[in-house]
Amino acid sequence: MPEKILLELTGSVEHIIYHNEKNQYTVLEMLGADELITVVGTFPYISEGEELKIYGNWTSHPSFGVQFKAEAFEKVAPKSTAAVLKYLSGGAVKGIGPVMAQRIVETFGEETLDVIENDPLRLAQVRGISPSKARDIQEEYRKVYGIRELMMFLSDFGIRPDEAVRIWKVFGPASMELIKDNPYIICGESIMADFSTADSIANSFERTADDPYRVTAGLVYVLRHNSNNGHTALPSDKLAEVTAKMLGVSTEIVSDAIIMAEAKMELLSREINGKQFIFLPSMYECERFIAERLSMVIKYPPRPIVGIDKEIDALEQKEGLKYAEKQREAIKAALEKGLLILTGGPGTGKTTTLKAIIRFLKENGETVFLAAPTGRAAKRMSELTNEEAKTVHRMLQVDWDESDNPIFTRNDGNPLECDAVIVDELSMIDSVVFEGILHALPLGCRLILVGDSDQLPSVGPGNILGDMIASGFFPTVHLNEIFRQATSSLIVTNAHRIVKGEMPDLTKRDKDFFFLPYDHTELLSHEIVNLCKNRLPKTYGYSPLSDIQALCPGRKGELGTINLNHLLREAINPPSPDKRQSEIFGVLFREGDKVMQIKNDYKLPWEKDDGTQGEGVFNGDMGIISEIDKISGTVRVLMDDREVLYDFEKAGNELEHAYAITVHKSQGNEFSAVVMPVLRCTQLLCYRNLLYTAITRSKDLLILAGSKNEIIKMIENDKKTRRYTGLPAFLKDEFEG
Repeated sequence: MPEKILLELTGSVEHIIYHNEKNQYTVLEMLGADELITVVGTFPYISEGEELKIYGNWTSHPSFGVQFKAEAFEKVAPKSTAAVLKYLSGGAVKGIGPVMAQRIVETFGEETLDVIENDPLRLAQVRGISPSKARDIQEEYRKVYGIRELMMFLSDFGIRPDEAVRIWKVFGPASMELIKDNPYIICGESIMADFSTADSIANSFERTADDPYRVTAGLVYVLRHNSNNGHTALPSDKLAEVTAKMLGVSTEIVSDAIIMAEAKMELLSREINGKQFIFLPSMYECERFIAERLSMVIKYPPRPIVGIDKEIDALEQKEGLKYAEKQREAIKAALEKGLLILTGGPGTGKTTTLKAIIRFLKENGETVFLAAPTGRAAKRMSELTNEEAKTVHRMLQVDWDESDNPIFTRNDGNPLECDAVIVDELSMIDSVVFEGILHALPLGCRLILVGDSDQLPSVGPGNILGDMIASGFFPTVHLNEIFRQATSSLIVTNAHRIVKGEMPDLTKRDKDFFFLPYDHTELLSHEIVNLCKNRLPKTYGYSPLSDIQALCPGRKGELGTINLNHLLREAINPPSPDKRQSEIFGVLFREGDKVMQIKNDYKLPWEKDDGTQGEGVFNGDMGIISEIDKISGTVRVLMDDREVLYDFEKAGNELEHAYAITVHKSQGNEFSAVVMPVLRCTQLLCYRNLLYTAITRSKDLLILAGSKNEIIKMIENDKKTRRYTGLPAFLKDEFEG
C-alpha cells in the first residue's frame, strides 16, 4: 500500500460542531491563516480555544463541502495569557470552569499550565481550590496531554488516532508505560492490533525473539489467524510447532509458554479424543455456551402442536399436492419439537416444506421470524416463502459498545419477541453469530435450522451445521428425494450425483449443464471472457454484470479470481472518456465495475431510492460502482436497492472486483448463470464439496470448462475441509454428562 503524503495545518479550535463521546469522532472549525476551516477526525478530550497541529488531507464531502480530514494531530500548549484563559475557560480541564480559570490565570499568568502540570499544590493559593482538588486538576490535565503523547508515539508505528483512543480507553493514563513494558498487550482481545505492529514496537526497544510476552502474543496470533480459517481451537502440538516456526524460537519455549498461558487463563485447554486442544478464551466460552443453550432448547421444548396429521391432510386436499414422507416428517417435527434441523440438496423440496411449516405455525397463533446470513440470502428466502426475512444481524439489531465494537442488542436481557425462529443457509453461519442467535432466543421458542450439509462450511470459525448433525443429539430430517419437476434439470441431478461420488453427465448439450473441454489455461481464460461478455448474453439475453458469475476455486494463477477479474473487467467494462476511474491502494476502480464487500462493516451508511436510510454492509454483498468522485474522495456503489457511499480508504480496504469470485465467497448467493474453470486446481482446493457448492449456486445455467480428469479428482476427494472445533465435545458433556 503506497504511503500517504500528509499536509500540515496549525490553528486554534474556534467551534466544536459535533463530538461523539464513544469513538471521539469530531467535526470542528479551526481558525488558521485568517480563515475558518472545517476539520473532521478523531479528537479525544478536545476543547474550544485549544491550539492544534493537524496532519491530514483535503476532502470534499458530498453534503458538507470541502473539509480537512485529520489522520493525526498534536496539541500545542497555549502560550499567551489570553490563549491560556480561553483554553481553560472552554472546559479543557475537568474541574475548571470560566470563573475558576479567570482566578488561576490572574494568579499565575503565562506560568499557569506549567504550575498545573508540575507544581499543582501552588493552585491551593487560588480561592476555591483545596490541595486535593489541585491534585485532581493535575491528573485531568495530564490525561488530556497523555493521550496526545500516546497518539503521536503510536502513529510512528501506523496506529491510527481512533485505534489509539481505544487503547487509551482500555489502559488509561498508564497506556504508554504499559506498552513500553509489554508492546504485545495491544494484541489482546480488547484491542486486537496486528501482531506485526506490536512486533515493530518491541523491535524499537530491542526486545529478544524469545521474550515471554512475545511468545504468548504469538500463540494468540496463530489461534486468531486460524479462527479466520474456520478453526475454533488447535491441537497443542500443532499450535506449538506453527508458532515456533513463525517466531523463530524452539518448540520447547512455545510449549512452556502454553502451560504458563493456561495457568494465567490467557488460553484455555480441553482434552478431545485423547488429544489436548488449545482455545482462545472467547472461542471456548462461545462453543460451551452454544452447547449449554442447545441442551436447554431440547430439555425444555415449547408446547407441542398436536393433531398436525389432520392439518397436513386438509392442506394437501385444499392445495392439490402430496407431501413426501420425509417432508411430512419434517413438518411434524417442527411443530412437535423445540428444535429441528432440515437439510437437503437442490430439488428435494426444502422450500415447499418450509412454507408448510410457516403456514401451520402462523395458523396456530405463533409469531415466526425468518433470517438468513446475507442480504441476498434473506431476499431469496423472502421471495421463496412470501414472508419477510431479515439478515441475522438486522434481526439481532446491531449496535456498538463503549469501545465501538459491534454488539447485538437482542440478547438474554432483551430477547426476540417471537415463538419460532427459522434460520436458512445455516452452513454459512459461524459460531460467533450462532451464539448471538441463541442469546436472543426466548425460552420456549422453537428453533428451525435449514441448510445443505454438503456445502462448504462457514467462512468464519466453527462448523455449526456439520457438528450438530454429526452429534446425533438433535432431530434432523434429511430430504433426499428429488422431485419429478426437478429431475429435468441437469444442475440438480448432477449435483446429487457429485454428492454420491458419481461422475456428472457431461455429454448433454441441450439442457442447463454444459461441459467445455480445455487443456490450456490461457485459452480457457480467454474462453471464459468470451462466454461472459459475448456468447451467453447473445444466446440467452443474460447481463454480464447482473446475471452471469464466474466462480473460481481460488484466487491465484491464470484461472484464479485476480487474473480473471482483470481480463473480465477490461472486456466487459473497458475504459471510456465518460467513465471516471481511480487507483486506490494500488487497485484500479472504474465506474460501472462489479464489486464485492469483503468484510462486515456495521457502520457503513446506505440509502434507498425512497429515502430509507440505514447502516451495515456485509461480507459477500455485491454491487456496481455508480460514481467515483476524485474531488471528494468517494465511491458510490449500488447494491440491489441500496446506494452505499465509501470514502477512498474504505473502498480500498473493503471492496474487491467481483466479475470473478471464489466459490467460498459465493455462498448464500444464487446466480442465473455460473461459469467455472476446472483446470490445474491447487490440490488444497480440489475437493468434492467445493465443486458441489459451485454447481448449486447456479439457478438456470451452469458451464464447467476445463479438464474431465480434474472433475474426477475433485469428486474422488471427499475429504471435507477439516475443522478443529470444540462443539462436539461440549455437546457430549451436556447430553451424556
